[in-house]
Amino acid sequence: MALFRIERRTPLSVDEAWRRLTVWEDHAAQVPLTRITVTTPPPTAAGTVLVARTGLGRLGFDDRMEVVAWDPPERGGSGHCRLEKRGAVVLGWAEIDVRPAPGGAVVVWTEDLRLRGLPRALDGVIERAGRLVFGRAVKGLIGYRPGR
Repeated sequence: MALFRIERRTPLSVDEAWRRLTVWEDHAAQVPLTRITVTTPPPTAAGTVLVARTGLGRLGFDDRMEVVAWDPPERGGSGHCRLEKRGAVVLGWAEIDVRPAPGGAVVVWTEDLRLRGLPRALDGVIERAGRLVFGRAVKGLIGYRPGR
């Protein structure tokens, strides 16, 4: 299990940070060689399925995910989403939490990332890579700037 947590502050409102983090197709612009397709009709809710395809041409893999908890923020309150990863290669789960903070919002992305067939001895490498990739994605999605 490669468990990691990313926390970022943003001057965005909770609602705007949530919106940016949950337009699933926009995540592809932040993750190299990846495109995302939502395979169920909108709007997003528990049961929504999305597939992140990473690779070049026929060489690649699908990261199939299902939204299993969907609690968008209401009246400036907190929001929570949990995705279960059910692909042939990528397994685990991710949680996105957005809560109010002075001057904006705090985003917390927590993930348990596993790659089928890789030994537990590589969990540290997967954790560091996951922190880097998903940290960059969160930063890009919410427009995070250090010191703000």
